[in-house]
Amino acid sequence: MELVGEFVRVETDEEHSAVAVIRIDRPKALNALNAQVTREIAEAAAGVSADASVRSVVLYGGERAFVAGADIKEMADLGHAQMLEYSRGLQNALTAVARIPKPVVAAVSGYALGGGCELALAADFRVAGAKAKLGLPEITLGVIPGAGGTQRLPRLVGPARAKDLIFTGRHVRAQEALEIGLVDEVVADEEVYAAAVARVARFADGPAVALAAAKETVDRGLETDLDSGLEIERLHFSGLFATEDQKTGMRSFIERGPGKAEFSGR
Repeated sequence: MELVGEFVRVETDEEHSAVAVIRIDRPKALNALNAQVTREIAEAAAGVSADASVRSVVLYGGERAFVAGADIKEMADLGHAQMLEYSRGLQNALTAVARIPKPVVAAVSGYALGGGCELALAADFRVAGAKAKLGLPEITLGVIPGAGGTQRLPRLVGPARAKDLIFTGRHVRAQEALEIGLVDEVVADEEVYAAAVARVARFADGPAVALAAAKETVDRGLETDLDSGLEIERLHFSGLFATEDQKTGMRSFIERGPGKAEFSGR
């Protein structure tokens, strides 16, 4: 597939046709999130979500920066009423990324700060280059993260570590980010994109409906109590018995052993 905006485009990886790449490309501003970039990210997320040929997604900002942050010049003079609307668009765009019903990995090179870090947090996995820096420096501007950072970060690294990063606004280098669970893998800077693609390309031949169900069950379960989460799991588990992939997978297990099923994604 190919969707193109001025600053965000969706491409197909050259070697893996089922992997879509949401490429953020606003180089003069280190990919800073202004209203237009945010809107184009939301459109890209909707596009890859709806395209059945896409089985997994990479978020990529290029070699210099993932996303350096929000566009401070654009928002500095906004009033309260204006920011209520502006922040809704920003949150909705990143939530659209988080709800892509397919495995999503953020390929982080250079800076992933503020809104950039929040965008990375909306992915399922994060691969960082050795020189990458991540953080939520909003407190140094007299505000707090407003695009999911106060909610997604503590769910990922725990409340104490999240408060440390949010209260101080400090930048975290890749190795520390790996140690605290903020990223899942650190590779040489020139290998970031390839490593990110490799991480999600393995899902291309998997049972797409079951993968979507697994993602939604985990994500929704984190937002509720255990009993409600178990009920969400039970309903999704049972629902998958209406899919072609369930029949294929279990029949293949019985006849050929584990790990040999060829799924259709239906």
